[in-house]
Amino acid sequence: MDQIKIGTLISGSQAESVIPEIVDYGFEAFSITFWKTIGNMDIKDLGERLTGFLSSKKVEISSISLFGNPLMYTVDAEEAIRSWEALIDNARYFGTDLVTGFTGRIVDEPIDASLQRFKQVFGELAKRAEDNGVRLAFENCDMGGSWKKGDWNIAHNPTAWEMMFDALPDKNLGLQWEPCHQMVSLIDPIPQLKEWAGKIFNVHGKDATVDWNVVKKCGIDGPKQFAWHRTPGFGDSDWTGIISILRMNDYKGSIDIEGYHDPVYKGELELTGQVYALNYLKRCRGGDFLKNPGAWR
Repeated sequence: MDQIKIGTLISGSQAESVIPEIVDYGFEAFSITFWKTIGNMDIKDLGERLTGFLSSKKVEISSISLFGNPLMYTVDAEEAIRSWEALIDNARYFGTDLVTGFTGRIVDEPIDASLQRFKQVFGELAKRAEDNGVRLAFENCDMGGSWKKGDWNIAHNPTAWEMMFDALPDKNLGLQWEPCHQMVSLIDPIPQLKEWAGKIFNVHGKDATVDWNVVKKCGIDGPKQFAWHRTPGFGDSDWTGIISILRMNDYKGSIDIEGYHDPVYKGELELTGQVYALNYLKRCRGGDFLKNPGAWR
């Protein structure tokens, strides 16, 4: 059976030191991430070394990711585009066909103002990806931005998704989705997932807790915090329902835990929380696969 694998995110700069220490806790996949650019890293060499180590563990690399802003007309944006290109060109050395990240945006302009530049940049990247047999997926974090302004990403609202995919209807473009970012926007993730499941290429395992008493009393713009990002198993999401919806839509990707956000399971408790989430998500998918008796076939 093709299980939905449960993995975790690891920084590319730490991958070779951290993965050997945690892989035997039962992680089934790793998503390798880079912040802003890949820098001077030899991506091909890193991919070959990681897959060489993980092959004996029967663990895969689910995706490689670049979280920067390629839509501005700056040196940093040019470097972000170069990094997207390098990850696309070298994805095969990681054993994956999925490159993910932020779309970027024109800083402090409304989402609409970024669409033409998005179409220009990712139109070229989508073609490059198609030539390499690679898919691209956009993470749905708002990075503190809104519809009116922000610094990093336009792909955090379903209306923006409609505009993006109308502008670029390429089949190899999709979403890297997680319920957390929708919940802190007070969007119900379950009906959204049902609607968008066909466009979701990868899922980040990050949850949220919303204090509805604060929302009802003080709103979302008052001095009191109304929502917290959580590690799966400690938040409000129905992960059994999420996995069921993914399976009913023939989802082939993984769920990769995005750590380092939980207000409780952090610092010395980071790995404790992540391994709890790993085992929790495995239970939510129904536990270990068991082959049916011959008479049930």
